[in-house]
Amino acid sequence: MTVTADAGGTGRRRSAVLWGAVGALLFLVLHQGYLLLDGAFLGVGPVSAVAAAVFAVTTAASYYAAGRREAFDPGAATAERRDGSE
Repeated sequence: MTVTADAGGTGRRRSAVLWGAVGALLFLVLHQGYLLLDGAFLGVGPVSAVAAAVFAVTTAASYYAAGRREAFDPGAATAERRDGSE
């Protein structure tokens, strides 16, 4: 089975969104650790706002980084998918 790179970049977008989710969840885990060490809880609103900001920044950074990688080695992503050696 051969998987080809899509021209629209949906794989790149999906990957960036998933990395954004990882970043936001990591922030929430670290915040929970802070609370377990007797840190002060600031409220749901501020914590949610920071988690959303972390999600946005991580998503943008990973999307940019994936584009930079493709710019320097355009065949790398396609070759990895074709070989199945992601």
